[in-house]
Amino acid sequence: MIPEWQDAFNNLTKEDCENYIYNLTINRTFDGYIREKSVVNDGLAHHFKEITFEESPSELDHAGDIDYLGYVTEEKAFGIQIKPVTAKSNFGNYSVSERMKASFEKFEHDFGGKVFIVYSLHGEIANIEVIEQIKNEIKKLNDQ
Repeated sequence: MIPEWQDAFNNLTKEDCENYIYNLTINRTFDGYIREKSVVNDGLAHHFKEITFEESPSELDHAGDIDYLGYVTEEKAFGIQIKPVTAKSNFGNYSVSERMKASFEKFEHDFGGKVFIVYSLHGEIANIEVIEQIKNEIKKLNDQ
């Protein structure tokens, strides 16, 4: 272990831990929520004016990793999973887990559309190529 880290770990206090947990659960969760809303309301909704975006119900968000649904029709929708751009670098080009793959497949079965991972940077869409992918999915859903 790096000596500086060992020293830091040995000097951690209960207050340090409480402050970290508070920051993680309150500040960072709120920041993530605001970031997600900005990506959808200021980004995706601007590109896709004909699509109705809705926050996903909790059973899809918590169990299925779907943050938003983009309704093409009343029955057909695509899913949006929003991740900070740092997730891509932190996990070596982020890839979905087996659990997420299964939930994405279930979503596609239930709603007809694919789930797209949108990376955000300061509330903006970082992987701008996803816009074209979503356009193609909307066309496919409209043609069905």
